Amino acid sequence: MDNKEIDIRQYSPLALAYMGDCIFDLCVRTYILKQANMPVNKLHQKAKALVNATSQSKMYRGLLDIVTEEEVSILKRGRNAHSNTKAKNSTMIDYKNATGLEALFGYLYLKGEQKRIDELFKICLEIMDNLGVKI
Repeated sequence: MDNKEIDIRQYSPLALAYMGDCIFDLCVRTYILKQANMPVNKLHQKAKALVNATSQSKMYRGLLDIVTEEEVSILKRGRNAHSNTKAKNSTMIDYKNATGLEALFGYLYLKGEQKRIDELFKICLEIMDNLGVKI
């Protein structure tokens, strides 16, 4: 990356979600790999429980009341972004909510806020645990 100052507020919510998809996936893979050394197929199966629109939509809803005003704004911008992509294995509402969650993770990454990403990811895991999803 060059040294130009980037105003991430100018990025489209879908661009933020594009980055956030990668960041969220990295959080999940890191978390799962730290749990135990296991075959790659088993790692992938565990990751799929978290990296899907239905699960991410649940996390989105769980975060809405506990994140900052700025973060709520990013979640909603991502959710409301017009995408030409259709949901494959989920409802359109879940797909849009998942896009909002990914936009937030992308936004925080581009702001250099790794500590906040880690905090929110931990909360996402707690949300899923409270819903009975075991990873």
